[in-house]
Amino acid sequence: MAASTSSNGARFRLYALSGWLCLWLLTICLRLIYLQIFCYGDFERRAQHQQQRSFDLSAKRGVIYDRAGRELAMSIQVDSAFVVPSEAPDLPNTISLITRITKDDPRVVLADCRAHKTFCWVARKADAETIERIRALNLQGIHYQKEPKRFYPKRELAAQILGYVGTDDQGLSGLEREFNQQLQGKPGKLMISVDARKRWFASVEKEPESGNSVVLTVDQNIQYIAERELERGMQETHAIAGTVIVENPHTGEILALTNRPTFNPNIRKEIRNEALKDRAVSDVYEPGSTFKMVTISAGLEEKITRPDEMFDCQMGSIVINGMRIRDSKPHGVLSVADILAESSDVGAIKVALRLGDERFYKYIRAFGFGQQTGIELPGETRGLTKPVERWSKVSIGAISMGQEIGISPLQLISLISTIANDGVHVPPRIVAGTITPQNTPQTIAFQPADGTRVISPLTAAEMRQMLQGVVLHGTGRKAILEGYSSAGKTGTAQKVDPATGVYSKTKYVASFAGFAPINDPQIAVVVILDSAVGLHQGGQVSAPVFQRIMQQVLEYMHVPHDVQLPPSRQVLLARRDVPDASLEESSPDHLGASLDLAEAGETPAIPAAVKPSPIAAQVVPAALTAREIGTVSDHAPPVVPMTAATNLPVTQFENSPPPKLPASGTVVLDVEEGGIEVPSFLGKNLRVAIEAAEEAGLDLDAVGSGTARDQSPLPGTHVAAGSRITVRFGR
Repeated sequence: MAASTSSNGARFRLYALSGWLCLWLLTICLRLIYLQIFCYGDFERRAQHQQQRSFDLSAKRGVIYDRAGRELAMSIQVDSAFVVPSEAPDLPNTISLITRITKDDPRVVLADCRAHKTFCWVARKADAETIERIRALNLQGIHYQKEPKRFYPKRELAAQILGYVGTDDQGLSGLEREFNQQLQGKPGKLMISVDARKRWFASVEKEPESGNSVVLTVDQNIQYIAERELERGMQETHAIAGTVIVENPHTGEILALTNRPTFNPNIRKEIRNEALKDRAVSDVYEPGSTFKMVTISAGLEEKITRPDEMFDCQMGSIVINGMRIRDSKPHGVLSVADILAESSDVGAIKVALRLGDERFYKYIRAFGFGQQTGIELPGETRGLTKPVERWSKVSIGAISMGQEIGISPLQLISLISTIANDGVHVPPRIVAGTITPQNTPQTIAFQPADGTRVISPLTAAEMRQMLQGVVLHGTGRKAILEGYSSAGKTGTAQKVDPATGVYSKTKYVASFAGFAPINDPQIAVVVILDSAVGLHQGGQVSAPVFQRIMQQVLEYMHVPHDVQLPPSRQVLLARRDVPDASLEESSPDHLGASLDLAEAGETPAIPAAVKPSPIAAQVVPAALTAREIGTVSDHAPPVVPMTAATNLPVTQFENSPPPKLPASGTVVLDVEEGGIEVPSFLGKNLRVAIEAAEEAGLDLDAVGSGTARDQSPLPGTHVAAGSRITVRFGR
């Protein structure tokens, strides 16, 4: 009995042990199944994180070609150096030796390598000399990988157009940035694996796909001509900046676009911020007399004047709303053609007054001002154009001669191209198209944007003839070509001094916009020089640059001569060799300058040359506003010359009774104080101050934040429309 009980106990223990063993084995099996099946992916990812690391391989960016298929930007294969930290016996010393060559911060590189234990770049896409110097060190743990690097074979040529890329091949400016998605392609994958013995293995997991290429409308040779002559002009005038644009006026194709200062996109570390600016599309400046092309063409199109109509330019002086504006030299009676040739501000103002605000503004917008052209370059400005409801009483006079409006060089080339293209505005374009990477040659057909008629063919033809007069006997005589007819307009505008907020007496923007030949324009060119030292008028400094560029480009394009060459080249040079003083055009005044009250103390006299007639002459007081003068002149016959002594216009009136003039005594004229009265901004917050400045037609320069504490000029001061008012805010 006892033996049976003992046997049963042993059997029970055996069964219990077996059960526990089976349960334990089942648990292990279930755990293994869970780990191997359900947790497999997670463990695999952890192992790969410990043993492997993948890196993007830059795809080969597409090529940027000029219009003839010449490479302006391309990618070449270069070596990149990287370190496997686990293989470097003395990582800090290794990094220190390499950064002495690459000029990088060793602390930054070392921290990056310690954060990435399997892989770290130490000299990515370096030049051949740098890689050779690193190889010569023969450091343990340093390895090399081929990568594409952006290369610009023409260096500075078209730098602002092309832009440049960063180390990761992302476009940072220019077309490289604007077309980055199309150019960059799809990156590949580089896999780095490390085994238990700290040995590494590299393999390309995914091959990169090359990006599309971009074809430009730019001609490399014309671009070189423009850059060389702009550089020469900058050296001769000591200007601080300059812009040249060359365009086909019929299609809107930009053949060259250059700016100074510039940069070499191959050397990123030496690129300065001021050199990156594409002034042709992003600069805003007052155009000065080049804007008279808008004023005159609008007048011709509206049939309120004609090229041979005579205007009394009042010996170069006119009063607008109590403000006097003077020409650079006294002009008497000039035809509309001569107003353009001699760049008379007084004449342009009188034409604009006939037009009126609404019609004038219509043509300003029709020519494309106040809106982007849509060119394929980043950072394009719309310019500064106020709607009519925000114009002051003197705005129409100021804008007619290129003040109180801001334009870009690209908008100026569009203006002159519209006139050259029979009055049809074709938006400028610089990209002809994109192509996919192929081994066979491809053809790109440029498709111009739809054109918009701005002025009639007749008006455009009249404008071309008048602009030819500017070159032949006006302010643009230094733009005369050899064997070709040419036309254009000069412009000179004072710059606003940022320190004082008023117009500088020494800083000017000189410009020339023109085209050639006259009857079949092939090329339009704009030249702008900023802050030339010494001679600074557009006809003095910009016209010669235009002449050199236009002459070379027409010869390069094999355009037939349309003008017979003189028997002696000295004759041609003599026509261009004119006194610089005769090319001056910029007014010494801006609308807003106070009228000198002392000039009103004399009795106005009627010229002796004017004979009595049934249509009596009436003296227009100086206090008449711009709108009142415009109303008087809208339907008046040609004006009669005035006396130089009084500077007061004498205008004929129909159906007007003859005024009774005193035989003797003194005539007292009530003269308005010129300009806009500056309101008080003190105590106002920034938003309210900005709204008050806009309502008054002033430009607010806000300094600080909070509530206005101080302002300059003081409240009650009279300033020109659009003047800058500096307001300091504080809390």
